[in-house]
Amino acid sequence: SQYSAVDTNPLSVYIMQPIWNKIIKIVPLWIAPNLLTFSGFVMILFNYFLLSFYDWDYTASGTSPGLVPTWVWLFSAFTTFCAYALDSIDGKHARRTQSSSPLGELFDHGLDSWATSIFVLSFFSVCSRDNGKTGVSVYTMYIYLSIVLFNFMCSHWEKYNTGVLFLPWGYDISQVVLIAAYLLTGAVGVEIWQKPLLFGYYITDVLVILLIGFSLFLSFPQTLYNIHRAHLKKTLKNDSLYEGLLPLVSPLLLFVLLTVWVVLSPSNILAKQPRLFLWMVGVAFSNVICKVIVCQMSSTRPELFHWFLFPLALVVYAAISGLLGWMEEVVLGVFTALVTAAHMHYGVCVGKQLSEHLNIYVFSLKKRVQE
Repeated sequence: SQYSAVDTNPLSVYIMQPIWNKIIKIVPLWIAPNLLTFSGFVMILFNYFLLSFYDWDYTASGTSPGLVPTWVWLFSAFTTFCAYALDSIDGKHARRTQSSSPLGELFDHGLDSWATSIFVLSFFSVCSRDNGKTGVSVYTMYIYLSIVLFNFMCSHWEKYNTGVLFLPWGYDISQVVLIAAYLLTGAVGVEIWQKPLLFGYYITDVLVILLIGFSLFLSFPQTLYNIHRAHLKKTLKNDSLYEGLLPLVSPLLLFVLLTVWVVLSPSNILAKQPRLFLWMVGVAFSNVICKVIVCQMSSTRPELFHWFLFPLALVVYAAISGLLGWMEEVVLGVFTALVTAAHMHYGVCVGKQLSEHLNIYVFSLKKRVQE
């Protein structure tokens, strides 16, 4: 199926696209587009682990002066910009080198589905967790992450039903806000986040309110409207309501299970291990959404229940019933490692299968020799 995406965001169309069109001219023609996509993702990961090293429990910015060196914030701004640029030019580069393929599309969206949560988890280092005076609570972090992932899911659910990816306006805005936030923190110090901005509200409160506003009152209605319009034009991919709603079942069940764990955990697992828990949320979500992306590209039906839901349900049951006792944190650690390994394994397998099927290499523009 031909890839089609629509971008109507003025920030993207009038400001960012002209910049990307200049940058793309520097990229050598022998470089594979997937290499650009992957490099951006590796930068985001590296930045996340760097921030984790200085701020494992999200408290570093709650102190004054902050415990994260200034160069780290500037490096964060740099890596975020590079990842944003690489993610924006990989498709242009694929068209330039005439190497657009379903593998590239899947690679791009699959890594995006994981990067989305990593961007958010890195940003939490800026605002720090609630220490009674400043910061946001770990529950706010969980809700914030869930909303961002919900938005990402909506655009791909819409594509599953309409065949067109309507790029959410929030994406470009969020990237620019992130870069600005890191630069600001580097320039002024974390103190800027600890002073009320307006009417006793902090900048972080304003950002959360904006995010929720954008998602619930702009992105989500737009998704429903686009699906409705496709229904009227009779261009919907799926005839029945059941088929159309099928991809939403697993992500929603995933969210329900995770929320049950957060709320009913005897040891208050989210407060004890926010970084581990939120990382696990992002990875599990990414795997569920990747399956939807694969189904949407191959015009196959997604399974009703993603396999992650079964081990997760067992772990959640064992945790909230008190069976795990003091081992809850250990089990979370092991489960997080397994989910991450399973997701990486899935990514490598799908990549290999597609590259063999399409007779192309993942990271090179050379053609495979037909056996």
